[in-house]
Amino acid sequence: MSQRTNTNHERMDESALTNAFLSIAYQDQLSRRSVLKGLMGLAGAAVLFGLPRAAGAAEATQETLDALADAQAEYDAVQAQLNEIASQFQALSVEQEQTLSQIEDVQLQIDDTQAQIDKKQEELADKQGQLATRVTASYKDGGNNALALLFSSESFDQLLSNIYYIDKVNAADRASIEEINQIQAELEQQKGELETQKADLEELREQQTQQLSEMQAKQNEVQEVLNGLSGEVQELIAQRDAEIVAAAEAEARAAEEARRQQQQQGGSSSGGGGGYIPEAGSGQDYNAATAAQKRVVNACYATPSPGANYCAMWVSQVFSRAGYSYMGGNANDMYARYCTYSSKAQLQVGMIVAVSTYSKNLAGQIWGHVGIYIGDNRVMENIGYINTNNLDSWCNYYGDTVTPRWGWAMGINLAA
Repeated sequence: MSQRTNTNHERMDESALTNAFLSIAYQDQLSRRSVLKGLMGLAGAAVLFGLPRAAGAAEATQETLDALADAQAEYDAVQAQLNEIASQFQALSVEQEQTLSQIEDVQLQIDDTQAQIDKKQEELADKQGQLATRVTASYKDGGNNALALLFSSESFDQLLSNIYYIDKVNAADRASIEEINQIQAELEQQKGELETQKADLEELREQQTQQLSEMQAKQNEVQEVLNGLSGEVQELIAQRDAEIVAAAEAEARAAEEARRQQQQQGGSSSGGGGGYIPEAGSGQDYNAATAAQKRVVNACYATPSPGANYCAMWVSQVFSRAGYSYMGGNANDMYARYCTYSSKAQLQVGMIVAVSTYSKNLAGQIWGHVGIYIGDNRVMENIGYINTNNLDSWCNYYGDTVTPRWGWAMGINLAA
């Protein structure tokens, strides 16, 4: 009976400690890898520093120490590999963001060129219309207007002046049309060059998206190893007590307080260097949104958090609840596929707002972060719970590596 009681006590302590560390991960947005690291560290501390341990476990101390040392070494090797992947992933994300910026600039140039072409085409049509009207009128009256002008000359000098005037008018019309045709040809050539450049950039972006996909696949391989380690380490941790649980709970409270203060300060005091400073102004106001846009916003409020580190899943669930397809993918996938704007002038209610990477933690480096713009300069997001954040604060906090961008999820223009 005593042995059974001790076993139950150990299981209860194990559960309590696990829950405490899950709380830390939840509150401080730590990755699953950090949870594992904490479990291993405290397990080693319980053995190495003589913290209270369950009865009947003393005979396993050296075996546990050896097993933990082996697991720690294996974990450190995999963690180093994951850190290297995260670093490479960030570098690729930065390259991709630069490509997205070039694509955005080229698209603006194309739009501007097209507007100039449209204007010149209107001018050309107007000039051609004026010329056609004069030619038609001249044909109908047999050129009487020009003849009348010539015959009305009272002197030879006036006759020469009238002839010069008629010739100048015709020459001016021809020159005007030739000039417009020349400008139109130049603009068409420029547009063709820009379209070619954009196609090249799109091809490069597809190439980088493929690279990111390959990195994600490699990360998943490492994650499988980490998941296996987690089970092994859970079995190795046989000593638990109230002091360790209390320490974990204290750390969780400290992490929550730090996160709360950080959020109040708009993320400006966070690590990872200075954040992105957005332009002045705001995106579209909620009151100006269409019914489709407001339906997505309503779905934001109605969709609960699927858990910490599942920001993209929450976004997909929001659009599914709003009556659209389930998007799927990670935040960096959404960033690469749908987020084509960085100017607030293009930001509209219901657009997703994302970064492909940020430096605050390992999960952020690899998966990025995404939320939904709900109007009035506000973003809703899942960070373990549903949070509403000021857009500028959001951009400053998450934009420490790449430029925050926005766009229509799945290419669906909700404002149309």
